[in-house]
Formats: sequence, C-alpha cells, structure tokens
Amino acid sequence: LDGSASMLEEAQRRLARFGDRVTYLQADLAAPPLPIEGEVDAIMSTATLHWVIDHDALFEGLANALRSGGQLSFQCGGEGNAAAMIEAVRDQGVETASSFHMAGVEETTARLEANGFESIEAWLQPQTIAFERRSDMLDYIVTPYLRPATGLPEEDLYRLADGVADRLGVLAIDYVRLNVTARRR
Repeated sequence: LDGSASMLEEAQRRLARFGDRVTYLQADLAAPPLPIEGEVDAIMSTATLHWVIDHDALFEGLANALRSGGQLSFQCGGEGNAAAMIEAVRDQGVETASSFHMAGVEETTARLEANGFESIEAWLQPQTIAFERRSDMLDYIVTPYLRPATGLPEEDLYRLADGVADRLGVLAIDYVRLNVTARRR
C-alpha cells in the first residue's frame, strides 16, 4: 500500500517474482478507512509513519485492516529524531515541525492499546548516519526531509540544505528510530 502510483510501480517491479501472492493498493494512510478491512495477516512499514500526523487515525486504520491476531511491525522517526537538523532548519527561518509526528514509546504504546493492539513492544534506537562527502549529505537532507517537509522550489532546497549542513558542522545526522511490534486483538 502506498499513496504514490510510481512507488507502487516500483514495488511491482521489485516483487514480480512473487506473482499474484502480492496485492498492490494505492491509498493514503493519513485518510482512513483503508480499502481493506480485516483481511491482512501482517503490516510492515519502514521510515514512513512519522509523516502521518494523526497517529490515532493511523492506528485505527491499520487495526481495521488487520485480521484478529495479525501482526504490526514498523520503524519510523521517533521522539528526538534529527533534532539538531530540525533546529538548524528552524535557524534558517523555515519551520517543519508540523509536517511530521515524532512520537515516543509511551505515547505510541497508549495509542496502539486504545486502537485494539496488544503484545506491544516499542523502543527508541539512536542511530548516527555519517557521510563521506558533503554532497551526499546535502542530497540526504533534501530528499527524505526538506522536499516533503517544506514544499519549497527545488533551487531553494539545496540552498537551505547547505545552510543546515553549515550549522550542523559535521558530516552526520543523529537519528532516533521508533521500533514497534504489536498484535491485533
């Protein structure tokens, strides 16, 4: 499931060897209900769910898609994720905090429980991403962060990323990953 038709095409290309064992759906996780209900055995997501602002609606939609006993496993940006980078962007006069939801363990656990999940394991995992070249870091700042968070024109994105990299002063970004596994009641 993805909101992007091009991402679904790429998934179909990469997963072609599984034939009709995989179903591809275009839908927006931030706008439940999802086009499936009670049919899914497992849901896995990587580096996506922090872009969905309303985690109550998100977890309700995921719970409704899962069959009873179905598994949920995800990793996304967690509380404290990329804090120095976010602050460096703010210092450049651009606010991005309303574009994502970086939740902590207690908040996530409570929201999952309230939406029908049990056997919840959640933990934060600090991780530093280091870059050999400044150009690689600038591409990384622009592609998964500034482009979706700001909506700025392309020429402004790299100018902003350059100022952010100067402010950070190192060729590294400190991340905090929120890892979660849970089972649908």
